[in-house]
Amino acid sequence: MAHRMDRRQFLRVAAGATATALLPHSWARAQARPVRIGFAISETGPYAIGARLTQIPNYYLWRDEVNARGGLLVRGEGRRPIEFVNYDDRSDIGTAVRLFEKLIREDRVDLVLPPWGTAMHFAVAPVVSRLGYVLLGITVGSLRIRELGAENFFALLPQPDSVTISIVQFLREARERYGYNRVALLHVADLHGVEHQTAIVPLLRRERFEIVEDRSYPLTVTDLSDVLRAIQARRPEILVCFNYPADGNLIVQQSIALRFNPPIMILGVGAFFAEFRQQFGENTNGIICHQAAWSPKLRVPGAREYYEAFRRKFGRDPDYAGSSLVYQSLKMLEQAIAEVGLDQRRIKEYLERHEFNGPWGPVKFERGINRAGNYVGRPNRLGQWQPSGYEVIWPPEYATARPIIPKPAWK
Repeated sequence: MAHRMDRRQFLRVAAGATATALLPHSWARAQARPVRIGFAISETGPYAIGARLTQIPNYYLWRDEVNARGGLLVRGEGRRPIEFVNYDDRSDIGTAVRLFEKLIREDRVDLVLPPWGTAMHFAVAPVVSRLGYVLLGITVGSLRIRELGAENFFALLPQPDSVTISIVQFLREARERYGYNRVALLHVADLHGVEHQTAIVPLLRRERFEIVEDRSYPLTVTDLSDVLRAIQARRPEILVCFNYPADGNLIVQQSIALRFNPPIMILGVGAFFAEFRQQFGENTNGIICHQAAWSPKLRVPGAREYYEAFRRKFGRDPDYAGSSLVYQSLKMLEQAIAEVGLDQRRIKEYLERHEFNGPWGPVKFERGINRAGNYVGRPNRLGQWQPSGYEVIWPPEYATARPIIPKPAWK
């Protein structure tokens, strides 16, 4: 059975139009026992940049919106205020695992929210699932999700197979129009980077692209100038990077210094942050990001409303990829709890059976790949910085602007 939220339904959920809202909110909060929601996430360490920009703000935006309406609507109980129980995992996997166990065993939270990053999800998801809790994972990209066997874990981002297919489809069309065929690959040497690089190479070869260079670098890299010089010497027309925010910034900084400016430059995590635009200004124009592009211009329910609510609360733009998906995942949990309550098994079954729509776009899950649910929806979207802002450029049915090719010269 599929259930789609149309625009009016989404806005009605967002407005909290329920009978319990007729009670004074202060009185209702005083009487109701809080819903305790726990998470451990990277507030410090190398993963903190992504966590602070993509996930943490949306957790607080959603909590404050819900509490302003009198609390979370729980089937059979009315509205209950949300109370966060949260810790800093310090970007350390062992710490994250211990903290999620503490949240469930000692703090006895009602729900848990995910950490940031693929490695953290891989460590935490089996533990959370074994303890009987549902986990909606956002910032995780790995084909090895199929091997986790975490029954209560749901992955929402397009995974490396979907991401790399969309990149190669886009490049194939660009080649037909512009003739660019020489590709250089660059990836961070962790699970995220290795899996995307492994997935894209056979696709490029199948489409007869010429791979002129294929390089990796460690997560803790502080200088990529020699690597970029080596790539530059191979005269690629296309550069595809699988990176995180800090190393993505380094790639751009040192490419500018080297005057290395391939006609098509595709980056990964971090290139979709508004802060990326603030840091590099006009030099972002023409840079493409392969990771789940989003825009408030998308014709999906609540996209503009979400963007404006985020701007009002934080005085800045959300990121143009996973941020809206984080928020939508919380709305999905909210919808499930209103229908079935806080029982983890029933929440899991509700998520499996229904299809959702919201500011990110259509989301549904499939089973059969493994025991965990995996996001299945529209193709992965590519975005590009343009003078008008961040635009979705692929696939065509989602595009908010045509791509700018070749990339403009560095300023």
